[in-house]
Amino acid sequence: MTQARFSGPSSHASPSTELAGADGPIGQSADTAPAWFAVGADEVRLLRDGAQAFPAMLEAIEGARHEVLLEMYWIGFDAVGERFRDALAARARAGVKVGVIYDAMGSMGITPAWWRNLFAAGGRAVDYHSISPLDPRFRLDWVELRDHRKMLIVDGIHGFAGGINLAVPWLRPEDGGAGWRDELIQVRGDAAQELRTLFYRTWHRLTREITPSDVRPLFRKRVRPVWVLTSPTWTQRNIHRAYVVRIRHARERVDIANSYFVPDRRIRAALFHAVRQGARVRVLVPEKSDVPIVQFAVEALFDTLLRHGVELWTLPGTMLHAKTAVIDDLFTTVGSYNLDERSWHKNLEVNLAVEDRNFARHVRSCFERDLATATRIDQETWRERSLARRGLEWAAFALRRLW
Repeated sequence: MTQARFSGPSSHASPSTELAGADGPIGQSADTAPAWFAVGADEVRLLRDGAQAFPAMLEAIEGARHEVLLEMYWIGFDAVGERFRDALAARARAGVKVGVIYDAMGSMGITPAWWRNLFAAGGRAVDYHSISPLDPRFRLDWVELRDHRKMLIVDGIHGFAGGINLAVPWLRPEDGGAGWRDELIQVRGDAAQELRTLFYRTWHRLTREITPSDVRPLFRKRVRPVWVLTSPTWTQRNIHRAYVVRIRHARERVDIANSYFVPDRRIRAALFHAVRQGARVRVLVPEKSDVPIVQFAVEALFDTLLRHGVELWTLPGTMLHAKTAVIDDLFTTVGSYNLDERSWHKNLEVNLAVEDRNFARHVRSCFERDLATATRIDQETWRERSLARRGLEWAAFALRRLW
């Protein structure tokens, strides 16, 4: 199994604080930690890549006093997955309530036996939509319906949501990983309760257990400047709806980083409308996807997007896995939602949304740093690609509802 080391800033440790990692101490001086932003009754900060996210998440787990809830698409059958599993088991042994939901397809290789230490300590873990025909819970019509969320809630106060899974690819190369470029938002305050409510909705569906009485209702409309967007839902919290509305009303800029960017007609129309209204629209995608068929489907839309004035950039060197948008230096959303058919119609997804100028500008500054190493797609050069490549793009796009 891959050996990995964890390093990066801790979430709220003193300068001398270190956390025990997989192969030694992890953590970094507090003065180098990502900045917190006060937004309404909450505090938020952007964590980039596993180097920042993993230590912060582990510190929150290790500091839990009452409850740890984890809902994760991909828990790796690797050193990272083991490190988090062991941290959860340690808190369960200390009397903390621990509940885990993991996707059976995304976390392929993880079995109930893998969780034996957590179970022995009194913790719980359930898989979402088993893919084994031998499992009595298996349903063929559920195989395509996945739990793609990546969120952690600790004591109803600390919340994490973004695109980062708990697996080795998110570690830096020098720590044994692939250095995947990704982001999540950490929130401290009332907004974490909305993530908790979302977790317990899925937990109830899977276990049929009564939801704790202190779980708050998730109002159809947001009531604070930091709030949860989700999918599927038909309320104003719908992620797809939020993208369409916010993009259409953009007047200055729309900046999107998205790993599997195959937007439907409504999203494309909103982007084109924003350009016509004078907004600068920039989209950053991977230069090379971890899923080749998706890469061809993404590129199938390049001609149309470029023709309508959308700037396209590709990030070389590593896999871009982020799902981030900043609009008019006011609205920011980071989460698990890919702008594709699967996220819209098939997956459980979660994004955190923040309406705050200071935070939006900070996130955009990180986006600008990525653009500084990216390549802008030139329309004339792009048109010179081969007919064979165009055919692959067309085929991949035509099949987009199947993968």
